[in-house]
Amino acid sequence: MTRPKKDESLTKNKDVHLRMSETEYEILLERSTASNMTVSNFIRNALDRQNVIIKYEITADVPDIKKLIGELGKIGSNLNQIARYFNQGGIISSEMRTEIKKSLRDIYEMKYEVMRMAGDFRGSD
Repeated sequence: MTRPKKDESLTKNKDVHLRMSETEYEILLERSTASNMTVSNFIRNALDRQNVIIKYEITADVPDIKKLIGELGKIGSNLNQIARYFNQGGIISSEMRTEIKKSLRDIYEMKYEVMRMAGDFRGSD
């Protein structure tokens, strides 16, 4: 009499090959032995009990975003020049105040533009 066949959902028909260092393998072997499991069963058990964090990286190649990044770089350069001026003992003038206010206004405008674009990207208004 032959052995009864396993339920199809229980058959293991996929192989996974994994490279690891000697140290990593020794740790795996020690842990599986301490758990009275084979290495394969230990790994399957770890997969079932492990919380896996999935990270998605979304990359958008949008010309408007590239334009904003360029503008932010220019504003950053202007702000660095202003900071250097003051750090070297520069006196605030009405022209300097105007430039600072303009830079801040540009930053806020770009912030709202980025927020609008992010809303469009997510599909919200």
